[in-house]
Amino acid sequence: MSIIITGASRGIGRACAEALAMAGAPLVINYLNNRQAAAEVVAGVEAMGGQAIAVQGDMGQEADVIRLFDAAPAPITGVIINAGIVGPKAVLADMSVERLQGMLTTNTLSALLTAREAARRMGTDRGGQGGSIVVMSSAAARIGSPNEYVDYAASKGALDTMTLGLAKELGPVGIRVNAIRPGVTLTDIHASGGQPDRAERIGALVPLGRAGDAAEVAAAAAWLLSDAASYTTGALLDVAGGR
Repeated sequence: MSIIITGASRGIGRACAEALAMAGAPLVINYLNNRQAAAEVVAGVEAMGGQAIAVQGDMGQEADVIRLFDAAPAPITGVIINAGIVGPKAVLADMSVERLQGMLTTNTLSALLTAREAARRMGTDRGGQGGSIVVMSSAAARIGSPNEYVDYAASKGALDTMTLGLAKELGPVGIRVNAIRPGVTLTDIHASGGQPDRAERIGALVPLGRAGDAAEVAAAAAWLLSDAASYTTGALLDVAGGR
């Protein structure tokens, strides 16, 4: 039995690993490049009494996705699809095709490939035991992120649609599929997009008056993976402070 978390070496993925450290199943921590950060996540899970292994892989590459799932102890009962990027602030008219292709590969194609492999391994019609898939979307999917990240918002909007379709497709074979749409959250993804102060700046404008913490998003993911959410599927859960 195991739970896979993609993009788990930092931010929300790392917080999900910490939240699930005592879930009773080994965690499979996927990372792209930062081996040291992934090792620190594994060490943190083990320090809390859990079990974890780290597996490098680019989730936009089919072979890497398959290798990740092959490394996970069977049966796989939970998958958090979290790998993603954001680009520098820009309007669509100024975005290169290379940026657009990279965004859709990393955020959308990777999610489709991961969800496809999860369906193949977890579905009761294919010898699996069922389980839960949690898709990390974004409030940007409904806000649109004009003048900042329209490409990112579009990539996440596709994940909402994927979630709704897969929930209906996979429900009969024992797999629940839900998405979380975090709002502005205190992670280093903002710095990678060239706006290190973005979370604090926008957080002050949301109804709750602050940015979210990655642990708050992770708590929602842990609930969706648990039996407490056994009748929840096809949900798009906003964890966005009311924004």
